[in-house]
This record gives sequence, C-alpha cells and structure tokens, in this order.
Amino acid sequence: MPYGIFLYFCGSLFNCKNIMMRNIFLLIACVAAFAAGLRAQTPQQMLAALPEGQYDGHDIVTLFDSTRVVMEESGLSHVYGHVFYKVLTSAGGCDFNCVKMDYDPLSAYVEIREVKVYRKDGRVELIDNPVLDYPAPARMIYWGACQKMVAIGRLEPGDAVEYVTYKKGFTYALLQGEDPDAKYIPPMRGHFYDIVPFWSHQPVREKVYSLSVLPSKKVQYAVYHGTLQTNRKETDGRVVYTFTKKDIMPLDKPAHTLADNDVQTKLLLSTAENWQAKSTWFYGVNEDYGSFVPTDEVKQKVAELLRPAKSENDSISILTHWVADNMRYSGISMGEGEGFTLHKCEMNFTDRCGVCKDKAGMLIAMLRAAGFKAYAAMTMAGERIDDIPADQFNHCVTVVQRRNGNYQLLDPTWVPGVRELWSSAEQQQNYLMGLPQGAKLGLTPVSKAENHYLRMTANTKLNKKGVLSGTVTVTAEGQSDRTVRAVFRGRRTEWRENVERQLLSLYPNAIIKSAKYTDEDRYLEQPVSITYKFVIPNYATVTDNVVVVTPFLAKGFYKFAMPHLYYDTSLETRTMPFNDRCSRLVQLSETMTLPAGYTSAQIPKARANKGGAVTFDGGYSLESSTLRFHENIRFGKRIYEAEDWPSYRQAVINQHFFMDTPVVLSR
Repeated sequence: MPYGIFLYFCGSLFNCKNIMMRNIFLLIACVAAFAAGLRAQTPQQMLAALPEGQYDGHDIVTLFDSTRVVMEESGLSHVYGHVFYKVLTSAGGCDFNCVKMDYDPLSAYVEIREVKVYRKDGRVELIDNPVLDYPAPARMIYWGACQKMVAIGRLEPGDAVEYVTYKKGFTYALLQGEDPDAKYIPPMRGHFYDIVPFWSHQPVREKVYSLSVLPSKKVQYAVYHGTLQTNRKETDGRVVYTFTKKDIMPLDKPAHTLADNDVQTKLLLSTAENWQAKSTWFYGVNEDYGSFVPTDEVKQKVAELLRPAKSENDSISILTHWVADNMRYSGISMGEGEGFTLHKCEMNFTDRCGVCKDKAGMLIAMLRAAGFKAYAAMTMAGERIDDIPADQFNHCVTVVQRRNGNYQLLDPTWVPGVRELWSSAEQQQNYLMGLPQGAKLGLTPVSKAENHYLRMTANTKLNKKGVLSGTVTVTAEGQSDRTVRAVFRGRRTEWRENVERQLLSLYPNAIIKSAKYTDEDRYLEQPVSITYKFVIPNYATVTDNVVVVTPFLAKGFYKFAMPHLYYDTSLETRTMPFNDRCSRLVQLSETMTLPAGYTSAQIPKARANKGGAVTFDGGYSLESSTLRFHENIRFGKRIYEAEDWPSYRQAVINQHFFMDTPVVLSR
C-alpha cells in the first residue's frame, strides 16, 4: 500500500467512533507503514550490501531503524517501529537475543507484532514465542511500569533480527477521562512533543524518523549537535516530516563527559508554542486538581514548626528541611495524579513518602499555609533543556516568591541532611516554573567556590624514630559539607568507626587518641567539623643523615571529598564539555615540626596555575626545623567547556605531584 494511501486512511478513520473499525485500520496502517519503511531493499539485500569487516570490534550493527508516528487531532499518537540488526559477535548474540519494550499500562499500549531471524545460512525463521508481559524491574519508584518481551533464542555471529512494534500513549500516567483512549492522550491535549536520539552505542547504517500531522498542527523542531537529512511534504490532507541520518557510529566518550543528549545528535519536536505556554499549563493542571490545598492538620503542623522562626528565611528553611528530612523517597503508583499532576497535600502528609514531585508538592502546600506564594517547577537533572518546548524533564522542585518579588528555587528531594535549600549539584541546570502568568526557561547560576569549601589544617611533629603525631581538623560547607557527612550515614553506633576509618584506610598502624565531631543531629546550626588526635609509627624514614617524609595532608586525606582526584589526566585534550560534582574550594595547610639539624636537600618546587576555570597554588617553605605545606585549589563551576580541561587537568596533576613526591632533608 503506498504511503500516501496510508495517510489518507489516517485522516479519514482516526476520528471513527467505532473501536473495532479503528483497530482494523491500525492493523492495515501498520502493514502499510512498514512496507514503506523497508523502502526498495529486502532484508537479504541489506545484508548482502553490508561491507565486510567495516564494523569489526562491535557486537551488532543496525541496518535499519525506522520510527513512524501518526498524530491524531487530540494528540494521541500511533508509533510504528521497525528495526533490523545483524549480530557480529557471540557477545552480541547473547546481549541482543530478545525484543523488549518498556511501558506504563496506565498511559501507554504496546505490541511486539512480528519478530524474524535471518540465519547466516539463508534460512528465515518467524519467531512464534509468546509475548511476555511482566512488571519491570524497579527500585524506589514503583509506579507499575511493565515490559513486554519476546525471547529470540540462540543467535550466532552472522544471524540477523528484524522486528516490528506498535505503541500508542506516552511515558507518564495522568488523570483519565471516560474515553477508553483518553489515557493515551498526552497531558497537553491536542499537542505533540518528542525527543529523538540520533545516536547509538552500536553502529547504525540508517535511522529514519517521520511524523504525520494535520495541517492545523504547527510543528517546530530543531536538530542539535549534528545534522539530519530533513524533508517536509503535504500529501492526502496531512503534513509529513521525515528525518534521516546514515552511518551513525558510537561516540568514544571520556569519563565525566556530559550526557549523550547534550553532546550527540538529537531531534526535538513540539507543537507547543513556547515554554510560557507549558508553564501556564503546568500551573493550571495542578491548581485545577487541587494539589496544593493545605488541610487543617497541615496548617497546624506549619504553625508549630514556625514558632521559633524570626525571619522570612527562617520560615522557608524550616519548612524545606522538615519536608526533606521527614518524607522518605519512595514512590508507589496511586493511579490518578501521576506524571505532571502532583498528588494532593492530604495524601503526602499522611504517607510521609513519595518521589520528587510529592516532596515538592508537600513543601508548596506548607509554604502556602504559612502565607507564601509557592509553585511547582520542573527541571532536568543531568541534562540540558533546549529551546524547543518538548518534555525534557525528569525532576520536580519547588519555587517560592520572596517578599521582594524574587523567586527562589527549593529542592526538598536533594537536601536531606544538607545545609543548602537548593542543591548546588544542580547549578548550571535549566528549569521551568509553573506560574499563572507563565515563565521562560531559566538556568540556575554558578555557586561560588567559597560556598563549598573543604578545609583541612594539621599541626604535626616528626620525631627521630620516624613517628608522626599531631592533630588534624576537617571542616566543610555546602556540597563539600554534604560529602564529608557521608561518614555519618548508617546507624549511629557506626559513626565513630566510619570517622576513624578515614585515617586508618591511609595508615592502618595509626593510633587514634581521639576523634571529635559536630553534632550531626544539629547539622543546620554549623558546618561539619571533625578533629583527630593521632600517632602514626613508622610514618617517615629518619636516619642520622636524612629525612624522607610527605606531609600528612599531602597524602590524600579525605580523598573521597575531592572527586577531581579520580579524573583521568592521561587525556591531554577534550573535544566535548565535561562535568564535576560541584564548584568548590579545597584548602590544605599543615605545619610540621621536624627533628633538629636537618636542612633542605630536595623540596618539591611550588606549583601554580592561574587564570583558568580551575586555579591551583601549592608548595613548601622550610624555616629552621619547621616545614610548612599548603594547597589552594579553586574549581569555578560544575559544567566545564572543553577548553577548560587544561586548567582542570593541570590542577589535578599538581595535587598528585605533591601526593607522590616526598620531601628529602639531610644534615
């Protein structure tokens, strides 16, 4: 059936009220779509045209990957998938020996319609194994997600697999209507949006994505990080957009490179006018549902919590941290109210558990009970949100309007046990506020490195037997505070052991005289501080003629709080942006008293690099028998451009240099 006739059926039958007729149409349309998708070549011809040895080193190669989407007036979309891949290695035969589709039964319907295997000896097998439908593996979020799967069986290198799928619906469950297909209509009724990755972890010979819409639907799209062959045509009363890319190869991404969607080719499509339209819709859908109406019980709790509050900031902080610390992160499906519609205040307050949107919704209700104007906001943790208003969101947060009119972001999901109200691990991250007047896409600012300092100071003494004794204090703030406080996770009875382990992991023979730390239960009152008093036998080499020693703080004490030390510096250049945990300031300072009578023989020279996104200053001074060591490292942001890598890399190299290079003194 020609594709134009298929589109004609689409325009005439999608509005048919007879469910049986619609299903019959869908079957015919699917066959037509795939007949068009196979284009002029048969699978055997595609296999025969595959260059010998071109994809050596890869487990499979996808010869053809087609997705064809037909959108109805309501926004309900029918998605036809057609994939054909060849197995190149035994590992590929093991890893790709089933066809699997993830979906949420409350908002999507999927079918695996046909699976064929083209054996390397020329035989063609139609796989008639049953389609299994089972709960998808889950952790912490139990929203009823499912998977459909067809087991293919043993595949050998040279075998090829072709499969055909159908799907209608979208990712998240929303409020449902009486129409049996209503649950498959996107949240913004009448609109379409999609995020299409044109990248792959295995080679792809050709990938095609097409969208068929009515002329009344104004589609805007953009291609990021690459180019696609694009085509727009009007046929049989519909508009068809087609996007094609050939010869897609896996990208060799160094560790800490940004997410694939931020550096590799992707396509965004949307019929929404702009982000302001999405903002007002998001505001309206939750206000209409009554997500944030505080109950009398919530009002009483808010009044109780705010008795000690003396300022606007006190009130916001008290409520944010109460929600953060008193609502466990665990989500179960409640039917109505999933996805963009936030659960109601009464349920959240009763259950005291949920996912990000439940924590955000609970905080909004409590802030409103306290007299604040508060709203929900959406963001994308780990990826950028681009200009095309597709649904590029995976996280929900809270926004409160201060008395001065400014909006402040709050994240009760990411700040349990954290002194911040908004986690700076989310700096340089896009967000969209759901406001009655609408809002543009925002970007969280860079947080100053000084807000996330890690400071360690030590006073030590080395005797003639090579025994080091002294005290060291670790203090931290912001995200560095959060990282250091990891030693207090788990049962309280294990805290001291966790604290001592940081020193003993470096020096198993150390004798810890004392270990004192701030009260973890009162973490909001002051930054974390941990002080050790210790003795370490056989710490350094001391003879009548020479001392060989590396200062205590140069050796990487609390290394886990300095994530940059785990970066691979063998990579001299980068071509793509990369990320870090957070901006931060690392300051190390140690004063070591040496045995008398030794002078400098070999002291590592000072090192410094300034002017870049990351700066470093470190070195030694020796006065009489007092050796002083210092390092100051400033990491200016969370997301770095490729040209920032030289300064970042050099700072890491410099710190490792002082870790690995001892001081040598002689008489």
